[in-house]
Amino acid sequence: QVQLAESGGGSVQAGGSLRLSCAYSGFTNRPSCLGWFRQAPGKVREGVAAIGSDGTTTYADSVKGRFTISREIAANTLYLQMYSLKPEDTAMYYCAADYALTPRTCVARFARGQFAYWGQGTQVTVSS
Repeated sequence: QVQLAESGGGSVQAGGSLRLSCAYSGFTNRPSCLGWFRQAPGKVREGVAAIGSDGTTTYADSVKGRFTISREIAANTLYLQMYSLKPEDTAMYYCAADYALTPRTCVARFARGQFAYWGQGTQVTVSS
């Protein structure tokens, strides 16, 4: 079956950095759309970043300039490099995947949080 497994979360001080990884498997065809979402207690789920089949990326305004999404296609691995972490970044971070046909569709689904497959999440805690 399809599986996505996040890792790399932890507790850091404000200004620190973390790199999250997402290993995915079980897809009949390679997912064309990959993304990261996060949710803090009492908050709605928020899209963080996404990357399409052509390598095009999109980011939430709150993380632009600080976070970078990337992938190793052959290794079936997605990454989220996070720098200059803030307490507001504290949340459970989820990896997600979809078979969006085009980059445009990928962006649209990312905006709606409508990816088909999700991981279980990894906790990121940033202290002041």
